[in-house]
Amino acid sequence: MDNKVFVIGVGMTPFVKPSASPSYPEMAAQAVHQALADAGIDYAAFQQAYVGYVYGDSTAGQRALYEVGMSGIPIFNVNNNCSTGSTALYLARQAVQSGAADCVLALGFEQMRPGALGSMFPDRASPFQPFDDATDALVGHAEIPLALRYFGGAGLSHMERFGTRLETFAKVRAKASRHAAHNPLALFRDVLTEDEVMASPILWPNVMTRLMACPPTCGAAAAVIVSERFLKQHGQRSGAVRIAAQSMTTDTPDTFDGQDMRYVVGYGMSRAAANAVYEQAGVGPADIDVAELHDCFAQNEVITYEALGFCPEGGAEKFIVDGDNTYGGQVVTNPSGGLLSKGHPLGATGLAQCAELVQQLRGNAGARQVPNARLALQHNLGLGGACVVTLYERNH
Repeated sequence: MDNKVFVIGVGMTPFVKPSASPSYPEMAAQAVHQALADAGIDYAAFQQAYVGYVYGDSTAGQRALYEVGMSGIPIFNVNNNCSTGSTALYLARQAVQSGAADCVLALGFEQMRPGALGSMFPDRASPFQPFDDATDALVGHAEIPLALRYFGGAGLSHMERFGTRLETFAKVRAKASRHAAHNPLALFRDVLTEDEVMASPILWPNVMTRLMACPPTCGAAAAVIVSERFLKQHGQRSGAVRIAAQSMTTDTPDTFDGQDMRYVVGYGMSRAAANAVYEQAGVGPADIDVAELHDCFAQNEVITYEALGFCPEGGAEKFIVDGDNTYGGQVVTNPSGGLLSKGHPLGATGLAQCAELVQQLRGNAGARQVPNARLALQHNLGLGGACVVTLYERNH
């Protein structure tokens, strides 16, 4: 079966620093209650739930949802690194599209610790070992924390191949701050200048400053996913946003065979997922009005413009300098402030992106509103690896 799939409710907590975070069950329950209220339904309507988190014990999804209701439905716990929230969304959409269910919850949360990301199970084989080996061979700098080394290395590859300036990454970070200033749920709302980004502490000389990296963040977000049949039965059409296409990819040999750090951090996965979505929907990158993409580092936003086809390979710097990544340009990217300013609670990020784009297509984004937005693209990446790209369409 190939049923049409809609998002009819979204919810999201304010994103906060680890030191200010409520417990994960509190955050998750808040996001779900918001999504239910937005959809105008009760918890009893859910037939399944997919719950994503990266740092947590087994069945934390049940622990979180039992705060909202104990209806006996299947609850699936999901972990796909930073693409976890979108993976939960993908599974919820798949369940509805296949006809297995008519109303499904996708929930993501994260209660993070301060500091750089690291392994929680150092006594066993690391899923990142092949990525570490490739990074050692391509850029070295083993003393730098792994995520900075991966994405800084990708940015360095772009700089060496295309002459991209460090200031270009600073422009991306400054843009994120201008967008986040209008988002009351964002972690950082202060507007930064390009010069302030450049003057922040150096993490990797001539490659990255601290403000080019997203912060550890806590938060939760949720979405209610339903079939067209459910819509007709419940009269929930006005706030519904259609998931027009979706694709999930994992690594192929070019991740390591390409001898390019851009591919090590998912450029190939992103390009393949985006192309599959464009083909499914019969649209192209020029048709996209607004996008939420995975800017865990300013460097990743730059290479993702090219992976998604918003500009040609090597054309990202001109795309940025021309203002084609913001209001009045070709496609408004990360109107929420993105991971750089809104924050990046790993399991919640994909569903926070969903929440932002649903509000944009409803015309309810306030000062962040992209005028006449009809098609919205979401890109969520997890190293190790998985990439989910989702296309949303305004429901007429």
